[in-house]
Amino acid sequence: MFNRMWSGRLRYRGMSGESASRKIDERIAELDDWRGERLSEIRRIIRKADPELVEGWKWMGTPTWSRSGVVAVADALKGRVKVTFAHGAELADPKKLFNAGLDGSSRRAIDLFEGDTIDVAAFQALVREAVAYNTTGPVEPVLLSGGNPQIAKADGDAPVQAYIAAMPGWKSEVGRRLDELIEHTVPDVRKAVRWNSPFYGIEGEGWFLNVHVFTRHVKVTFFQGASLDPPPPLSGKDPDSRWVNIREGGFEEAQLEKWIRQAAAIPGWHGFDTL
Repeated sequence: MFNRMWSGRLRYRGMSGESASRKIDERIAELDDWRGERLSEIRRIIRKADPELVEGWKWMGTPTWSRSGVVAVADALKGRVKVTFAHGAELADPKKLFNAGLDGSSRRAIDLFEGDTIDVAAFQALVREAVAYNTTGPVEPVLLSGGNPQIAKADGDAPVQAYIAAMPGWKSEVGRRLDELIEHTVPDVRKAVRWNSPFYGIEGEGWFLNVHVFTRHVKVTFFQGASLDPPPPLSGKDPDSRWVNIREGGFEEAQLEKWIRQAAAIPGWHGFDTL
């Protein structure tokens, strides 16, 4: 039934604006278990991701959010809350939030069960990308000199994941594995993108590492690398920083983990925090 309603074979136009918002309020209120709270949470996250989204009530009682077309649909089903993105197959999903409808040609869905947690930053990044898809078509980051992705400066995990997803070829897998290794080694890591490079640091202690794509390698720079034991092999004019170039074929994870652990434990570079 849901697929028929979505596809348009059932011609139900529904409503939008204040009337639809009231219907969604009523839908949330009538759910007397965890699904009501979860649907309300999803609604808040979606609206905060893009305040210009228009709420709708379509297909005989389904909350929707639209901008230049449907962005997402959410409703409480038996035992779960399902969030479906109309063009999910076209969206980057570096955190692998989509866990349902993966074989569809256009839609992708997220099934949330009682007790599940939501990666809010990654979810909001999906919403914003879906809006961009509706308004401008698929967004492909520009690759600069050497294939380095051009990603707007921003704080948090989402811009870093956008950078990783845009790294060309084998380098994207290197970026993903580096990111996982850093998160595993430094659970409270702080992330940002500046000057088209991901930065990793500790709140109040500065930045200890950044990543940059070049034609034949991925450069991983430790800002206080000269203080590490042993120091990374490559250096330049800055007496403090040292780096390692990762080429196709992988990298020595055990050594990278040791450097990451050491670098995160000493004062880092504050740099753009003062800008």
